Amino acid sequence: MFVCKDGKFYLNGEEYKLYSGAIHYFRVLPEYWEDRLKKLKAMGLNTVETYVAWNVHEKREGEFVFNGRYDLKKFIESASKLGLYVIVRPGPYICAEWDFGGFPAWLLKYEDIRLRSNEPKYMFYVKRYLEHLFDEIRDLQISRGGNVIAMQVENEYGSYGRDKEYLEALKNIYRDNGIDCLLFTSDGESRTNLSGGSLQNELMVANFGSHPLKKFADLKELQPNKPLVCGEFWCGWFTNYGGSYNAGSSATQVASYLKEFIKMDAGFNFYMFHGGTNFGFSAGANCYGRYTPDITSYDYGAPLTEWGEYTEKYHLSREVLHKAQGLPMEELPPSPVTKVYDNVKLTEVAELKDCIDDFCVKRDSHLIYHMEHYGQNQGYILYSTEFSGNYADTTLTLSEVHDIAYVYVNGELRGRFNRLDVDYYKGGSDTYKIPLKAFNGTIRIDILVEAMGRVNYGDKLYDRKGVGEVKIADQRIYDWTVRSMEMESAPSINFSSKENAKENISYPAFFRGNFTAKEKGDTFIDLKGFTKGCVFINGFNLGRYWNIGPERTLYIPSPLLREENEIVIFEQERAYQNEVSFTKNPIYGSYLPSKSNSNKLLKWFKKR
Repeated sequence: MFVCKDGKFYLNGEEYKLYSGAIHYFRVLPEYWEDRLKKLKAMGLNTVETYVAWNVHEKREGEFVFNGRYDLKKFIESASKLGLYVIVRPGPYICAEWDFGGFPAWLLKYEDIRLRSNEPKYMFYVKRYLEHLFDEIRDLQISRGGNVIAMQVENEYGSYGRDKEYLEALKNIYRDNGIDCLLFTSDGESRTNLSGGSLQNELMVANFGSHPLKKFADLKELQPNKPLVCGEFWCGWFTNYGGSYNAGSSATQVASYLKEFIKMDAGFNFYMFHGGTNFGFSAGANCYGRYTPDITSYDYGAPLTEWGEYTEKYHLSREVLHKAQGLPMEELPPSPVTKVYDNVKLTEVAELKDCIDDFCVKRDSHLIYHMEHYGQNQGYILYSTEFSGNYADTTLTLSEVHDIAYVYVNGELRGRFNRLDVDYYKGGSDTYKIPLKAFNGTIRIDILVEAMGRVNYGDKLYDRKGVGEVKIADQRIYDWTVRSMEMESAPSINFSSKENAKENISYPAFFRGNFTAKEKGDTFIDLKGFTKGCVFINGFNLGRYWNIGPERTLYIPSPLLREENEIVIFEQERAYQNEVSFTKNPIYGSYLPSKSNSNKLLKWFKKR
């Protein structure tokens, strides 16, 4: 058993130093789990920690998936084979810079739901999810001969609320489902957060990124006879679009803080040891004064890079940990193999206006709703309507626009809303207004909306995507055709060849090209010359790109490659070149074209 007693941890009766690192199985391809875990152990860590993302296991309401990329049991067993112990953090809320903090998007179709509270509807779905999850991992607990030594209840709840009934209800679900390992809560280091998010008689751990001697002060006072643990030692940080790459603390700082942990005989968990990638549309967002979605890479400035390479942070931390434990410095597992492939000409094109009905889910909707109402989790949604009338000059108003909207009137682009431009501190809102010229007859409105990451932390968790309401002259507009485009994988569409595939194109558009990879290795695709969109490799959605930076490249793990490969790029605004190249390492920085003419980039035709 794994217990805490007299201020220390004991594993099967022997004192245990908790030296842990975070790897999220859902951010790393299964083919690389063993490699990353070996490198974690080689740094001198004895435990791996992972969140569990509810929204990858129950993407569709009532349909549970625990295989393939999301085989949590296999991940835990992989750690066991290497002699590593595991800490599991099931949530149901995880934050993690992950879309909606790990909650499945379908929860938001219920207007009356109250997240993170002891409210019956929410708790019904939480209980059902946890019961399925625990069926997968119950027998992997240390008490049953497995390697799971502890599980977390909720996550940083003291930064959100103080519903002790809710936390107790979660704990009871754990215990009623055979979870008998050590339970703990995890919060920011202040007494306020720790008090609000804790459970009576259960271990509290504190999260912070620097100066353990100072940051443990409140935890020591509130919990004097239990071990000190930093549940998330933030050795790096995340990066949002439009910002700069953020590596967090330097390697020497991290090594210095590690020495403080060891001197205090405190446990710690590197957050992150290895960050991985927000493949597809899985990245989250924050929203304080401004909405700031996260980039596709979750490199995090971690000791092990997004693609599994060692860093100075890794090597200096390894020296400290090996010295503290008297471990020999053995040869490290090999570095990843990276390749540069030949440039790819994108010679085939499919304009969205011509192919949308080949792959979208199309429905009629009397009222206009956000995408969650239609059962859509991610991607793009197109709202279209036609109506007749006699109107003077007036205004077209869109409400609750999340997040990027392109508005067309009779086939012409009339406006582009970018939620990132809204300053909430100065009273900005998600309402978008454009002037509408007088008309007498039939008018057509098309609104294409891209959903960026759902907010994963703070007060704006109820981040429904799409548009909430549309008015002309303060009159609500009804009777819409709604087309949902989740694009979890590359859509099945017909392409046509074009000699110069960047000219005379009506955007948005898909571009396709092919390349050969006789020797496989990890690589990065360079999106210089493209504006905004996403990339598919052999049908797999690598993630978003955006020329506001700072991420110019997207990571392609070698298991996604075949000898003959297909690249599909969905470009929303404009391509400035008709080929892509590859690099061995990521490139950061904005890559805006020298002359922006975004108002002339898009056209939309009335005919579908």
